[in-house]
Amino acid sequence: MNALFDIILPVFLILGFGYFVTWRGWFSESAVDGLMNFAQNFAVPALLFASMSRLDLGTQFRASLLLPFYSGALASYLLGWAGARFLFKRPPEDCVAIGFVCLFSNTLLLGVPITERAYGPDALDGNWVIIALHSPFFYTFGITAMEFTRARGSNLSIGRIALRALTGVLRTPLVIGVLSGLAMNLLLRAGLSLPNGFWAAVDMITRAALPAALFGLGGVLVRYRPEGDMATILMCCICSLLIHPAIALGLATVFGLDIAGIRSSVVTAAMAPGVNAYLFANIYGRAKRVAASSVLVGTAFSIVTIWFWLAVLP
Repeated sequence: MNALFDIILPVFLILGFGYFVTWRGWFSESAVDGLMNFAQNFAVPALLFASMSRLDLGTQFRASLLLPFYSGALASYLLGWAGARFLFKRPPEDCVAIGFVCLFSNTLLLGVPITERAYGPDALDGNWVIIALHSPFFYTFGITAMEFTRARGSNLSIGRIALRALTGVLRTPLVIGVLSGLAMNLLLRAGLSLPNGFWAAVDMITRAALPAALFGLGGVLVRYRPEGDMATILMCCICSLLIHPAIALGLATVFGLDIAGIRSSVVTAAMAPGVNAYLFANIYGRAKRVAASSVLVGTAFSIVTIWFWLAVLP
């Protein structure tokens, strides 16, 4: 019970506060958009930049940490895609978008604060490693899958489709933050020294990132009311909240991952679908209602499922 009140509740209270004041009309939709623009395009990329700059790349990038999370995510995608295609008889493009919902957990806005509150700031190294590859890998995978699905029967070459996917990913602010941080990490290891004032400014922005993003996420969720397709939405929630972390925990145990790594891998995998899952569906105009409702319903359900996974973990 302490985990629910001391770890999970503060995170969801910030999110719920943003939801409530937006729902009541005290915080306008344009203000929500402005806040999320600041958080997602500037503050959160700055947080990723700072974290990647300071990460010990030599010891943290481990197959035993990455494989459990990413294997579970890809398995969830395949289950979501197959369920949408064969169980719910959705068009091929919808299946890719629905699979992406099952794939793309909210590793940053929920995974980081939950892990930090549960295990402390020093427990986040594994989270940052997973997040470093999360957006670049999954956006590349999702865009490529969608472009190949849409290109069936056309004359587009594989190289052109891959280039379209790569350019789309490299323009993403989160990816820019990760890549810039990794480049800075290498420069610092090569002997570059920056004044303390630079890092003080970066840290000031990063401290605003998660509270602003959580508050803004609450405001964004007001727009996503669950309407229809409830069986498909429930499937997405099961894949995201139960199957993905269960696979991650099983593989992490098989690989002999240390306790800190298991916590990062499983907690990150147990998060609800992120808003980026809806943004992906919106870009292509496919399964938008399923994606939007899965973000809202999954976030609500995750209060209970995160409590469960924290109780299961060592």
